[in-house]
Amino acid sequence: MTTRTIDPFVSTDWLQDHLSDGLVVIDLRLAEQYEAGHIPGAISEPFSLISAWADSGELILELPPAAQLLKSIGDCGLTAASRVVLVGPAPEPGNPPYALADPVRVAATLIYAGVRNVAVLAGGHAKWTAEGKDIETTSNEPTPVPYDSSVDDDTWISTQYVKDHFGKAVLIDGRDPDVYFGVSIEEAFADMRGHIPTARCLPAVWVWEADGTYRPAEVIGAMATGVVGQDKDQEVITYCGAGGYAALWWYLLTQLLGYQNVKIYDGSMEAWVDEGNTNAVYTWTE
Repeated sequence: MTTRTIDPFVSTDWLQDHLSDGLVVIDLRLAEQYEAGHIPGAISEPFSLISAWADSGELILELPPAAQLLKSIGDCGLTAASRVVLVGPAPEPGNPPYALADPVRVAATLIYAGVRNVAVLAGGHAKWTAEGKDIETTSNEPTPVPYDSSVDDDTWISTQYVKDHFGKAVLIDGRDPDVYFGVSIEEAFADMRGHIPTARCLPAVWVWEADGTYRPAEVIGAMATGVVGQDKDQEVITYCGAGGYAALWWYLLTQLLGYQNVKIYDGSMEAWVDEGNTNAVYTWTE
């Protein structure tokens, strides 16, 4: 397994100082945003629900088929030894901060496919430009390479797996507290109040500062310890509305905090309800 030579999250100052160190910087914003200006040397591979990074079929956000994903990784010029920095978009004003999870979702997907030395730029492109750092408008085209790897199917799990592990694994719900408790509904994902039985509330929105950077690792660690527990060998399953915040908590727990046995329920609440589990959800009533 590749040994990390890059932290799971890097700052804008760190990236500025290491742009010439052979990093592959991938800009996940829309193509037109990339064309208007991007970090020098960055390539464009937008994150969308139908892209190299996601397959939007029956569910909103799912892993792409393995063969398709491996080809996309090779088309980005990546190898298993590549050091990758992912640059995400800023949320649209007035919208939920789902976009802040995009680069972490891609990081988890790359690790699933064998590219493990990957980092997320804290604060994304918005922080880079807010600090007046250099941008360029010249497009950078990667040189495609053949890429092949096994994929980590054991980490990304099904609805049935979740059911089979009630009482055995710690189930973490990364949605907002109002949604977890059924005060409000994320209708785009699951038209139902409440959460999966036994799930504990650990909101993803708590990990970000106002500028889209991450709270200190010790603060995030204290959140995790308080909800997940101190045993870093226990099995943990993360979920959310459709799979973005689930990947965020997987990445934080495994790459930042050292938890060893964490699974991602990729379908999350969307799949849970879609598969007819309407009676197994705890609901809030007025």
